[in-house]
Amino acid sequence: MVDQKRLIVAIAISIAILFAFEMLWNQPLREAERARQAELAAQAEREAPRPPAMPGEAPAALGTPAPGASAAPMPATTPASLRVRIDSPDVVGSINLVGAVIDDVTLRRYGVTPDRGSDRVRVLSPRGGPEAYFAQFGWSAVGSGVKVPAPDTVWQTSATVLGPGRPVTLFWDNGEGQRFEIAIGIDEHFLFTVEQRVINGAAATVAVNPWGRIRREYTPETAGFFILHEGLVGVFDGRLTEQTYKAARDEAEKQGGVAFTRDGRGGWAGFSDKYWLGALIPDQAQTTTYTWRVPQENGTPRYQIDFLAGEKQIGPGLRETVRSYLFAGAKEVALLDRYAAQLRVEGLDKAIDWGWFYFLTRPFFWALHWLGELFGNYGVAILIFTLFLKGLFFPLANKSYKAMSKMKLLAPKMQELKEKYKDDPAKLQQEMMALYRREKVNPVSGCLPIILQIPVFFALYKVLFVTIEMRHAPFFGWIRDLSAPDPTNIFTLFGLIPWDPTVIPIFGPFLHLGIWPLIMGATMYFQQKLNPTPPDPVQQKVFMLMPFVFTFMLASFPSGLVIYWSWNNLLSIAQQWLIMRRVAQQQPAPAKT
Repeated sequence: MVDQKRLIVAIAISIAILFAFEMLWNQPLREAERARQAELAAQAEREAPRPPAMPGEAPAALGTPAPGASAAPMPATTPASLRVRIDSPDVVGSINLVGAVIDDVTLRRYGVTPDRGSDRVRVLSPRGGPEAYFAQFGWSAVGSGVKVPAPDTVWQTSATVLGPGRPVTLFWDNGEGQRFEIAIGIDEHFLFTVEQRVINGAAATVAVNPWGRIRREYTPETAGFFILHEGLVGVFDGRLTEQTYKAARDEAEKQGGVAFTRDGRGGWAGFSDKYWLGALIPDQAQTTTYTWRVPQENGTPRYQIDFLAGEKQIGPGLRETVRSYLFAGAKEVALLDRYAAQLRVEGLDKAIDWGWFYFLTRPFFWALHWLGELFGNYGVAILIFTLFLKGLFFPLANKSYKAMSKMKLLAPKMQELKEKYKDDPAKLQQEMMALYRREKVNPVSGCLPIILQIPVFFALYKVLFVTIEMRHAPFFGWIRDLSAPDPTNIFTLFGLIPWDPTVIPIFGPFLHLGIWPLIMGATMYFQQKLNPTPPDPVQQKVFMLMPFVFTFMLASFPSGLVIYWSWNNLLSIAQQWLIMRRVAQQQPAPAKT
């Protein structure tokens, strides 16, 4: 009983810590982040007519520096005549011929909201705006003697539209015998193939270093959840490397603007949002130098990930070609896996934050995805998947529920012992343990199913929270997005009162309580009523409070997870009731001693 009391105290303390953490830490951080993002957006708008200089850019000249150097600003807008249109099944946008910049990528299949008329999600945006985010490929001159393209170079193009099976070649002649070409292709989804070519028609050998970069000129607003990484990410030698935007800024301050660097073969790196990814994937066979930079310009941090492909010597009459790839789109699991196999790049799926329970999260995703495709509804998939899990744990749950049923039958006897030895706690504990041994009951066996559900719960939470396949996936009725909380709220009488209680300081996040969390709390309460009543009054009160606490805690969780928990509770109630009824019929109450 002492151990049970300690367990209850530990649970109560954990819940108190979660509440305190939410009210005193997470909420102020989110408010501060919103204010900071608003200020950054306002500052970017003020600076839009004169965008700041960019690393890796310089006027056309001999010995153009590597992609980390500063450069001349570019105009905020570019006329359509200086753009190559991108037209593919999944992507629409354009390429800027001034500087050969891929800076306009919008996703056809993904909306900002679940509404049909919602604006499409834009992944890459032109510089000069408040959310400039783009990719660029070029060359640095090694030594002197070769004139390489500059950021303000206006490229010629072989075609005006880029699409699957319709590549575009951008070309520029430096007037000194060298011709530079950037051949760009795109598949049906989100992968750009980039070939950087140098053709040397001069009499002397030239040396250049091809580079690619992806740059974000603002600090994006992130979800702020510790279970989700949003920021700079890469995989090198099979190892995942991550930096949040704040961590990158802090590291760059210590190292002169460089947050991370790495030399070696293969790998990839980019910027990971919750559902979107912009990433560079160099040729996996070549030695590459990756650098993550955070230059400060006009007091505003800019974020850049770039690679150098290594020095290339090009003799007279020869050419050199370097191939690399750019991913700019949605983090669809099957697509990332396909690209990883196709390009032989390791760990591309780690752009999705699968979490510590990777060994569970991935199989859970594929099971839910298969069921969702089969039944055409991911909510139905969750219900069926829960049935499968219940079947998997059925033998263990049966054993546990039988033990709990016996405990409930022993409740009168336990109460007698408590009354008999109320002045002798040590003797009471001794007699209680003797009773458990005689009746072959384990008092803590009922906790085992709950403990085993914890990794299952978090793995399913991850699937619903981070995979884009679950984004905007509807269920039935008012649930239009299983990855979002239940939109209904009892504190507004489910929409009858026109106010938003969640804006109230500190307590606001707890004043959103939808229908499904209420269903979950009710099922948890009824399931608890089937369990043996703890002999200690304090324990009884704590256990009675648990359904109410979890109802409020899960109100902000994805509705798909709350539906899973509610359905699991209902199945457990049915299973437990049947077992308890059978045990009560088969086993008479223990004789008095």
